[in-house]
Amino acid sequence: MTAAVSLSGGRHGSIALLLRVSDAIAAILLAADLVVVCGSVLLRFCFNAPVEWSDDVARGLMVGSAFFGAASALARGENVGVSFFRDMAPARLRALVDAASSLLVVLISGYVAYNAIKLGSLTAGQTTGSGLPLELTFYPMGAGALFMTVFAIDQLCARPLPDIVRGLVAIAVVTGLYLAWDYLSPATVPSAGTLMLIGFFATLVGGLPIGFALALAALIFIWVEGALPGVIFAQQMARGIDNFVLLAIPFFILVGYLMEANGMSVRLIELLQRGVGRMRGGLNVVMVASMVLFSGISGSKMADVAAVGSVLIPAARRSKQNPGGAVALLAASAVMAETIPPCINLIILGFVANLSIGGLFVAGLLPAALMALALITVSIIFGKTPTETPADEEDIAPQMPVSGLWSGAIASFGLIFMIFFGFKSGFATATEISAFAVAYALVVGSVVFRELSFTSAAHSFVQGATRAGLVLFIVAAAQSLAFTLTLQQVPHAVGDFMLGLSKTSGTWLFILLAIGVLIVMGSVLEGAAALIIFGPLLLPVAVQLGIDPLHFGVVLVIAMGIGLFAPPLGLGLYGACLIGNVPIEQTVKPIMGYLGLLFLCLLVIAFVPWLSTALPRAFGY
Repeated sequence: MTAAVSLSGGRHGSIALLLRVSDAIAAILLAADLVVVCGSVLLRFCFNAPVEWSDDVARGLMVGSAFFGAASALARGENVGVSFFRDMAPARLRALVDAASSLLVVLISGYVAYNAIKLGSLTAGQTTGSGLPLELTFYPMGAGALFMTVFAIDQLCARPLPDIVRGLVAIAVVTGLYLAWDYLSPATVPSAGTLMLIGFFATLVGGLPIGFALALAALIFIWVEGALPGVIFAQQMARGIDNFVLLAIPFFILVGYLMEANGMSVRLIELLQRGVGRMRGGLNVVMVASMVLFSGISGSKMADVAAVGSVLIPAARRSKQNPGGAVALLAASAVMAETIPPCINLIILGFVANLSIGGLFVAGLLPAALMALALITVSIIFGKTPTETPADEEDIAPQMPVSGLWSGAIASFGLIFMIFFGFKSGFATATEISAFAVAYALVVGSVVFRELSFTSAAHSFVQGATRAGLVLFIVAAAQSLAFTLTLQQVPHAVGDFMLGLSKTSGTWLFILLAIGVLIVMGSVLEGAAALIIFGPLLLPVAVQLGIDPLHFGVVLVIAMGIGLFAPPLGLGLYGACLIGNVPIEQTVKPIMGYLGLLFLCLLVIAFVPWLSTALPRAFGY
């Protein structure tokens, strides 16, 4: 017994050390990326001396940081998955499914690591456009996936041995049945595409994290088809995130965490509470307004929800409000903020659908304003005047002088101005603007507010790299699945079907179908995955039907957001409930009311294109 305990303690100590190493590598690579991007822009602008290799280096650093960040997220159990169906299963079946899922995570991680390292060796001697060694992209990816594999093995070993054996037997039985069927009656075996879809939905319902379910679906197709080498899978995963545009994602996510650490978030919320917090429904109005402001700065949805919810949900409890209703409004406000730049999903959609990111940013402003106005109006009409006792008031009243609050507001609006000025002036791209937004948040926190220490900044870099790794791993896995769908000509078939349907029934039916698809898939998949798979499928059809692509893109993002926060499957709603420490059952009734209101707004936005196209046309997009 003593030996077992010491062995277990040693194993966990080694894993903890490995996690610190993974965190450090992910954060250092992200910081190096920041230096490369900012330095490149300054050299180009100040000395007219562009650095030819900066894009290649920045992309390579991002791929490495993403996979090490994803490894850290896996070690901490932060990967999101659909747990609704799994939680309904009996305890023994749930244990079996969990063990099988853990085994699949080990298998997928190990497969990615092996093929990424193999791809690095195969590309040895090849160079990028600027002359840098190509393998420097794949070896860090393989190393990060190797860390991921070790963490996955550790989580598997933490399960009871009988459960592991049963999970292994279950996977072996399923594989054996397929092989026997293929041997005895190959003509009747379902196609690789059909098996891919069956595997995807089966593992998704079983609670396998979204990124791994997407990757496994692509692997099923590759294994069953038998014609593609495994390195193609790793190459497609790398290709999914090896793009300079996507570097805006980790930078804007990092800005969100830095705003929490440097005091900017608290100052803005306190200023809003002083301004409108005492009016009828004032706390709810503050919540909506806070989400508008934070989404316009950080771009990270969960960072926004955490920053606003961590302050206002406790305030709602103290003011005798229903915390379930407060969390529901917080989630609805996050849906509203989906089209407020620089939202990550707008960047992802612009990337996968080849749309102007600046145009999408501008196109989303009026639709977001409509939804925000609707939520604020409902908050005032059905809200109550705060009734804190003097003692409670003492607890929640801001202690900071008004001048300090205004300094935070001015600094925040300075960041917003910098983002929009950068886009309109052409001074920098979305990625370069996001890098300067990080630098701005660092300077404001350390020099102006003097609240951002080296330790808290380093912690923010670790958090940012981990969260970005989580998002980018899903993007990479979705790209591998999108590649297999393209091989099967699924986009072409879907486009022809919906185009024919729309020609006979009208464009309005296509728009309604697209909204329905994104709401349903947004609730099942993580938002980025839904957009990566369905954005390129639906947008070409919309263009053929004469629908403005920026307008249609905004409609897709809002529909996806409604699905992401819709019960019972919406992963975003679970995240909001965790942040607010509220059971999801308490939020179902109020969130359905808010989502119904937002759905009506979405219909108005969908069938009144002017709301999405007026500003882009005015700004020349």
